[in-house]
Amino acid sequence: MDRELPKAVPPQLQTDNMSFLDHLEELRWRIIKGLGGVLLGIIVAFIYSDFFIDTVLLGPVYKDFFVYQWIGLDAVDISLQNRRLPGQFFTYWGTLFVVGFIIGSPLFIYQLWKFIEPALESKEKRRTRFTAFSITGLFLAGVTFGYTVLVPFAVQFFAQFQLSDSVRNDIDITAYFSAVTMWIVACGIIFQLPMVSYTLSKVGILTPEFMIKYRKLAIVMCFVLAAFITPPDPVSQFLIGIPLFLLYQLGIYISRYVNKKRDKEIWGASGKP
Repeated sequence: MDRELPKAVPPQLQTDNMSFLDHLEELRWRIIKGLGGVLLGIIVAFIYSDFFIDTVLLGPVYKDFFVYQWIGLDAVDISLQNRRLPGQFFTYWGTLFVVGFIIGSPLFIYQLWKFIEPALESKEKRRTRFTAFSITGLFLAGVTFGYTVLVPFAVQFFAQFQLSDSVRNDIDITAYFSAVTMWIVACGIIFQLPMVSYTLSKVGILTPEFMIKYRKLAIVMCFVLAAFITPPDPVSQFLIGIPLFLLYQLGIYISRYVNKKRDKEIWGASGKP
């Protein structure tokens, strides 16, 4: 005799009845809400534009910048110039859009997490929530590192470097703001390396043995990448290259932990056969 199916569907399973188009519609609204969070960040950036531009982004051009005082760097005041008629206008808008993106990025990540949350069990929800917070935290940590470590050294290096005493450094504001925001965002992205290791290990693509085997190559690649995003001086390259390698090393530990847990789930408590 056929068993009677329950009439009521638990709330956590109701999303299973959604069609593919329904999921696309849900994703579309989550992206719109996430972009709304970025827009909110941009609005905040424009409201406090004087603070973000004069105090935060232009802070490294003054020799009394707090980082220079902490590390005892022999800094100089930097004079910026505008060489194009609309230069200040486009620099103003472009810079505040980047600042707004940084401010609103946690809300965007949160909306992406809310999209996949209904399909997860309670245990998986905790893991995914941790992943979302980790991505946000690592990005903000990278941004902070870029602003307090990379930017001060890079700005002072380029400002004080001269081919000859007869050549004066007149730094354009567009070049300055583009470089500073690029360095800051690049550090935020680079700090996602542990999460890349976690994700690839989770799906079985990456193993700790593979990362250990190519660790020497990774060290070289870390310093090559550091050379691309820093001034051509050894101090700045070490300031970026060493944290990159430490992030790679952290990725090895993460991969080892994830793979052990993954093997245990597949093969049981005994591990691999």
